[in-house]
Amino acid sequence: MSTTADVATDDTVFHYEEEPHHPEGGSTMLGFWIYLMSDCLIFAILFATFGVLGGNYAAGPGPADLFELELIAINTSLLLVSSITFGFAMLAMVGGRQATMQIWLAVTGLLGLGFLGVELYEFHHLIHIGAGPQRSGFLSAFFVLVGTHGLHVFFGTIWLVTLMVQVQKRGLVEANQRRLMCLSMFWHFLDVIWIGVFTFVYLLGVLQ
Repeated sequence: MSTTADVATDDTVFHYEEEPHHPEGGSTMLGFWIYLMSDCLIFAILFATFGVLGGNYAAGPGPADLFELELIAINTSLLLVSSITFGFAMLAMVGGRQATMQIWLAVTGLLGLGFLGVELYEFHHLIHIGAGPQRSGFLSAFFVLVGTHGLHVFFGTIWLVTLMVQVQKRGLVEANQRRLMCLSMFWHFLDVIWIGVFTFVYLLGVLQ
């Protein structure tokens, strides 16, 4: 809240206003950026690990034998479209259209669940045919990298549903808008990581 003070000098009275400060909002965004940077380091280590172990098939199946690019392309499309729908939700938030924002968030959540469903199907299929994480160094690195990303999407979806409930109860108050902005950055970050996974793990693996 702005405050006004009077300062008297001789016969002249000057008025000045103190600018409002939002230390909580600034510290929240800073803390979240630090978290994203730490997550970048985690995924960088996982990508490096896959780079080292990705060619260790232990006389077993390789990427060309296991991966179905058509299925992975569908999964990639689900996640990329969810990033677009989240963008629509943020535009609705800026415009104060709460109901529209909630609809776009719900669509984003459904697309995220669809992505997880396809990923779980892929994991189940690989394990069913004997290509589980214990089969080779390549598969161990694959399951850890892709599984870690999937866990991020899972917890991001839970976070999204939680925020939808909070917005429904309290409306688009400043705190909820700040939390939605943080989740938006997190969701787009997961999209960027998945593009790397799709290119580095799936596409290059099949083309080799």
